[in-house]
Amino acid sequence: MPGQTPSQTVGPFFSHALTPASPDLAAGANVLADDAAPGESVRIEGFVLDGRGAPVADAMIEIWQADGEGSFPGGPGPFRGFGRAATDEAGAYWFRTVKPGSVGTGSAPHLSAAVFARGMLNHAFTRIYFSDESEANESDTVLASVPPPRRRTLIAHRRERDGLACFEFTFRLQGEGETVFFDA
Repeated sequence: MPGQTPSQTVGPFFSHALTPASPDLAAGANVLADDAAPGESVRIEGFVLDGRGAPVADAMIEIWQADGEGSFPGGPGPFRGFGRAATDEAGAYWFRTVKPGSVGTGSAPHLSAAVFARGMLNHAFTRIYFSDESEANESDTVLASVPPPRRRTLIAHRRERDGLACFEFTFRLQGEGETVFFDA
């Protein structure tokens, strides 16, 4: 009988090896850009919730994105383009980054995300779009492929806090208001 594959062994090991407690940027921590990175500095924050709406306290979120001008990083610098964060006991996570630019025609600014959690045999892929990009969102080909009533599950909502733009986004893994996840 063959052994288990990595997709069959998800969690709860994230905090031990994959989500460093210190902001070690090279290891993919939740700070993707430092103060020298061009673009609008933003905070992405929210929760991971299960099908009953309860917090998932040991999930891991990975994001990858373009920089403020719509380009992907080519090496070391003030913007890394990849981050990883663990959820806390309340199921909360956060990232500090720059708001991405559009990567081309038919693509609104967005973050790509993967969710790993206990009980999931495979990680789930999705996108995070921005509420203040409604015109670009209307022309995004991926977002247009999602039925209109479900698109709201892919939109992070903007608010200002202490002079910083914060975008709130909750990953709902199942149930009512489940986040749209894509096949990779």
